[in-house]
Amino acid sequence: MEERTIQKSHKLVINNRKASTVTGVIDVLSFDLNEILLETEQGMLMVKGSDLHVNRLSLEKGEVDLSGGIDSVAYSEVQAHGKSQENLFAKLFR
Repeated sequence: MEERTIQKSHKLVINNRKASTVTGVIDVLSFDLNEILLETEQGMLMVKGSDLHVNRLSLEKGEVDLSGGIDSVAYSEVQAHGKSQENLFAKLFR
């Protein structure tokens, strides 16, 4: 029997590099003023910038509103189950 996974919708909207809305969010893994790491339906999403804030978080809806100066966004693949969290972060920063 083949197991199928249904991917939910994921959207990233950035307005004037100052505010962002992200949908399809599974979890917020870490955040500080310079970096926010989100697990999304499409992989890990790292937002880097200055004075970053999580203004609204609704994991039930899978939505996050961010504000601050956004310098970059980067995606990486979600690791297979059973791999350690350390390996995930090592892969993100390569």
